[in-house]
Amino acid sequence: MDKRYFLAFDLGASSGRAILGTLKDGKLELTEIHRFINQMQLINGHYFWNIFSLFNELKTGLKKCVKEFGIQPESIGIDTWGVDFVHLNREGLILSLPFAYRDSRTNNSMEDLFRIVPQDEVYAQTGIQFMQFNSLFQLFSMIKEQSSLLEITDSILFMPDALNYLFSGVKKSEFSIVSTSQMIVPGTCEWNLELIEKVGIQGKILQEIILPGTVLGNIQDEVAKETGSTRIPVIAVAGHDTASAIASVPSILNNFAYISSGTWSLMGIESKRPIVSEQTHRLNFTNEGGVDGTTRFLKNIMGMWLIQEVQRIWEERGTRYTWPEMVELARESQPFKFLINPDDPMFLNPRDMVQAVRDFCYQTAQGTPQNHGETIRCIYDSLALKYRYTLEQIREVSSQPIEVIHIIGGGANNHFLNQLTADATRLPVVAGPTEATAIGNIMIQAKALGCIGSLQEIRKIVANSFDLVHFTPSGELDWNEAYTRYLEIMV
Repeated sequence: MDKRYFLAFDLGASSGRAILGTLKDGKLELTEIHRFINQMQLINGHYFWNIFSLFNELKTGLKKCVKEFGIQPESIGIDTWGVDFVHLNREGLILSLPFAYRDSRTNNSMEDLFRIVPQDEVYAQTGIQFMQFNSLFQLFSMIKEQSSLLEITDSILFMPDALNYLFSGVKKSEFSIVSTSQMIVPGTCEWNLELIEKVGIQGKILQEIILPGTVLGNIQDEVAKETGSTRIPVIAVAGHDTASAIASVPSILNNFAYISSGTWSLMGIESKRPIVSEQTHRLNFTNEGGVDGTTRFLKNIMGMWLIQEVQRIWEERGTRYTWPEMVELARESQPFKFLINPDDPMFLNPRDMVQAVRDFCYQTAQGTPQNHGETIRCIYDSLALKYRYTLEQIREVSSQPIEVIHIIGGGANNHFLNQLTADATRLPVVAGPTEATAIGNIMIQAKALGCIGSLQEIRKIVANSFDLVHFTPSGELDWNEAYTRYLEIMV
């Protein structure tokens, strides 16, 4: 088999990468072509993403691939975080920088919307976990504010769809990314027009929903000239980064739970159909679109964001830690001395994450962490216990066997937290691949162009291509007692 080349653009909330995938003889190799910083921009009291800068970085990645690495990829694909979107006018021009999901304008939107459509009805119609930044609530907040931007909006495109549009000129909405919006019928490619129009959102601003692996068209002439590329296809991969990541879980058996570990920890199972009930509503689970008609039944957990933010705060104050140094501080600290609920709203976007951790511990009568090691250990222990908490909830509502946890994404490199997860859940943990999102993105491109036949084949190739690290529950600490304490602070 000749080498086949595919270029993945993987954008996270803190950074972005252009990753070249080389497929040959049933194995995949990755080459990082370009890496860049992505940060929210605070402008006049609101947080935005600079989509124009992001587009330039992606073009730089394609240009480097062609001119510096000497490789013309066969296609490109783009994945990003969920829920955020771009406004376009009727001429197809972007009207403003897109709001970032951590912006405070949605703080009261859920409660206000539920006065129009009751919460249980919204969940029954969408099957999506309630989070104040879901696209439904972002749009509703603009309706409440009588936003002039919304008045002149002809269409909206979610972040990967908007970047696909800038490359190809084609406006479509990909299934996995729109499923995060809380605006579609669960497990389908249909907008829930009854719901969204009831709260005042005009259905005409929404685009046709397409499945992952759809070829949108070729890159536009101007982009080809700027980058030196030929007019290669733009493929709508699983545009939500977690959906692309789950496609690369290296297992051909459906007996696993996954944790896509990064800024967020997305923990769940892959289901053949949505799981929507009063119980899943009470437990606040979400049903998002996956690859090959699957549903990602999962819960969003505040993940490495907590660690990233305490690291950032300490660096601003003059102390810079590497990730290994932070792990070592945690190892040397007493386990379970302090615990937090990682998903408490106070951790969503505090000015000072260190103080937020101290405040939570104080308010729950635990005292306060006295040094950096205690703060880090508190976060790691709490994440592991949150994974156990979520696992037990999944088992309540699904009969699907869970015999192993696959941790994928950047967090798979954190062997300390991986071992804590195995210990807390009493399940074996398989960590890797770390570049799961880019891998899934690449493999969906390859499948779209006929190089791969199925999701099962994708996973076999991933398992054969990347080193995986296995963790076995150790039983060294009393996690049951810690879990009892954890449940007390969750009340």
